[in-house]
Amino acid sequence: MRRNRGEQGVRKNGTYKCKSKRLKKLHCTSIFAVVAAMGRMHSRGKGISASALPYKRTPPGWLKISSQDVGENICKFAKKGLTPSQIGVILRDSHGIAQVKSVTGSKILRILKAHGLAPEIPEDLYHLIKKAVSIRKHLERNRKDKDSKFRLILVESRIHRLARYYKKTKKLPPVWKYESTTASTLVA
Repeated sequence: MRRNRGEQGVRKNGTYKCKSKRLKKLHCTSIFAVVAAMGRMHSRGKGISASALPYKRTPPGWLKISSQDVGENICKFAKKGLTPSQIGVILRDSHGIAQVKSVTGSKILRILKAHGLAPEIPEDLYHLIKKAVSIRKHLERNRKDKDSKFRLILVESRIHRLARYYKKTKKLPPVWKYESTTASTLVA
């Protein structure tokens, strides 16, 4: 007996075929694999990959370093000019500290703020400004690059949106404003 074309069913390779227009493009190994994920702002990606944090929030038993030593290490790295995320990577890879919060009780940025070593501009905003400056520099040399011009508009709109959030949460002063002419001095 032959099935109708529009009927749902399991293919030979184990994936499902269905009538739903939304699910038509997906080739799932099971029906339950379809998960709604937040989309990216300026691209089509809907990636849901993320690191899984351990359930236990206490430091591991084999870790012999004290919370005070971790705080001193964080301050030492910050004085060298490293960003909070770079400090976290070094502590994870070289010192075996997976989560600073589980050892010290507070995050890297809070420790830096307590010692007066926190960056003036939040790290994510800093990197967006740095990207905008490099695109602008590229556009000075390549004036006909329309795609870069479009990407610059997207990056700068993200900068304005993030700056608005940081002003609202009082992480940036209310008079702070991004200007493309003075942006290179912010990231220099």
